[in-house]
Formats: sequence, C-alpha cells, structure tokens
Amino acid sequence: MKLSCLYIYITCLMGVYGRGMQEVTCGSVIKLYNSYYKVRLHSHDVKYGSGSGQQSVTGTPQQDDHNSNWLIKRSPKNNCSRGDPLSCGQVIRLEHLATRRNLHSHHFSSPLSDQQEISAFGEGGEGDTGDDWMVICDGDSWDRHEQVMLRHVDTDVYLGVTSQTYGRPIHGQSEIAGLNRGGTQSKWQVMEGVYITSSKLSTNEYLHDEF
Repeated sequence: MKLSCLYIYITCLMGVYGRGMQEVTCGSVIKLYNSYYKVRLHSHDVKYGSGSGQQSVTGTPQQDDHNSNWLIKRSPKNNCSRGDPLSCGQVIRLEHLATRRNLHSHHFSSPLSDQQEISAFGEGGEGDTGDDWMVICDGDSWDRHEQVMLRHVDTDVYLGVTSQTYGRPIHGQSEIAGLNRGGTQSKWQVMEGVYITSSKLSTNEYLHDEF
C-alpha cells in the first residue's frame, strides 16, 4: 500500500521542476539515463535464464515506466543521512523501488555480451557488499546536471549499457552489464526524480523532469 501511494505521488508530481538544487542527495528517488543508448536503468520481477538466475536489470527507452525508479541509500562503507549531498568518490547503494532489491554485480557472465552480469539482489532492501557502487565524477559532489559513472566496489567494473537487446519477455530492452572500462557506454545522468533536501519530505523536496 505504501509503495503504491509513493508511485502515484511520484507520477503525479514529477513534472514540477526543482529550481535551485544542483546536488544529488541521499534518500532521493531517481531515474538514471544513458544518453549514448538513450535508455533508463530499469528492472522488473523477471529472472535471468542463465548466470545467477537473479532479477534482471535492463535499459528501457520508455520515460514513464515506474520500474525505472531507484532509491539512493547509504552503504555500510559510507554513511549518509537523508538529504545529504553525495560526494564524488562516495559509496552508495541503489534500491529498485518496485521490488526492493538492490543494484548488484558479481562474477557471473552477462547473458548477451558475455561481460559481467548486473542484477537486482536481496529482499526488503537488504543485501551484501555486491550492492556497493562508487560515484565517479568531477569536482566535489554529484551534480544532477552532469554525467557520472558508477564503479562496482567489489569487482571494479563500471555500470554500463551494451549494444545487445533482449527478445521476449523483455523485447527491445538493452542489456546492462559490468564493463571493464569507463566511457560513453557507462555514463549516467539523473533525470526524473524526487530530490530530497531535508528530513521533512512535505516541505523540502524538489521534483524534476528533464523532458
């Protein structure tokens, strides 16, 4: 019930532009966009048929799919409080809002390109060190108008998109994989989202839609 209400809240208000706020913050709900392949980071309750068999993570060209919402939260390696700006080099976790599984990687091959598999893992937001990602960016903090990379702490791969696309049941969605090198395929920008600026959600949040 709470998640359903949050989906409705985000969907109804996402068109409001958050003026005056530049930094991405802990506790925000975001969509991540790769401009090279023009897809948003996405997941759903569809398991991989190979590799780990965990929940699949893909890239979707659809802007308004609620399965592309991710909650930025603290990692045990780097604590952050709700509304704190995120620093370049900070370690975070991304929780898939709909299924409450964390963005994850490990030493399994990705199903299409044979690179490193990216999955959604855990239950109720709980996971392990394979859920930890370091924010790679220029400057002091993660600016929501700039592209960043996310490097997997355990294995040193970069969250990226490949040129491969899936067939059914997720036809046309792009493969997301761990890439050995950073580059245009592994650069992400925050787009639509709810950006938290303090612990008081009702009065101190900015909602943003690039399109």
